[in-house]
Amino acid sequence: MDKINIEQLEVFAYHGCKEEEKQNGQNFYVDATLFCDITEAGSTDELDDTVNYSKVCKFINKFMTENRFDLIEAVAEQTAMGILHEFPKIRGVEITINKPNAPIKLPFGNVSVTAKREWTKAYLSIGSNMGDKEANLNQAIDSLYDDENCRVLAMSKFIETEPYGPVEQDNFLNGCLEIETLYTPQELLSSVNEIEDEAGRTREVHWGPRTLDIDIIFFGDEIVKEQNLMIPHIEMHKRLFVLEPLVEIAPYAIHPVFNKSVMEMKNELKPNSACEGCGGCPVTKEE
Repeated sequence: MDKINIEQLEVFAYHGCKEEEKQNGQNFYVDATLFCDITEAGSTDELDDTVNYSKVCKFINKFMTENRFDLIEAVAEQTAMGILHEFPKIRGVEITINKPNAPIKLPFGNVSVTAKREWTKAYLSIGSNMGDKEANLNQAIDSLYDDENCRVLAMSKFIETEPYGPVEQDNFLNGCLEIETLYTPQELLSSVNEIEDEAGRTREVHWGPRTLDIDIIFFGDEIVKEQNLMIPHIEMHKRLFVLEPLVEIAPYAIHPVFNKSVMEMKNELKPNSACEGCGGCPVTKEE
């Protein structure tokens, strides 16, 4: 990824824990690396085809002077997120907030905090088998559109699948989404769980019916192994109801553990082949 560097941008602002910092203010110096694609601008020599770094500097100055934070950690985090929301051509940003006049009663040169944030591509599986299933899925998609930290890039068609497990219930409607997000994997999990809760999702019965189910399938090329979150989704390569809609929007996305594309995994999972827990069936099964 190409970079545009801004160094030592001087901003007079009122950030700090101490009362005199809030009242008197001080100079901060900002270093920012903007990750973007400059290929088109390098060819056309047109300002509209690149990131206008003058506007970025004005945005940083305005943001830091109009907002007040106790910690420069918060200044770095919130400014980085603000830049990514404001400038669509910027794919990522690394920002350093320098505070050379920090209230430290010892000789020192500088105190600084650096934050790096970026848009990450992720894939989600969505499903519903209660109420108006299509409306439930569309509401989930609308909620992601409304989240400023997510952008919906592509949607598959919805497919009908049979449920898995001992609980008598209606068939599912399933689909997949391609998004990009500023969230970490855990933050994205919290966000989709909130969307599920808003749809009335309950978790009392394992493999039971649900108004809305959202799973994180891929998150960039990251491998996450935590108690409440496994990415890539641990069962996705066995599930036609995931692979079939996913291959529609991301056939060449690579599983970072198996090093196989979605297309390859779907082709290997024959409709009549046995998948763990269901014994083999001609119709897609839902867990």
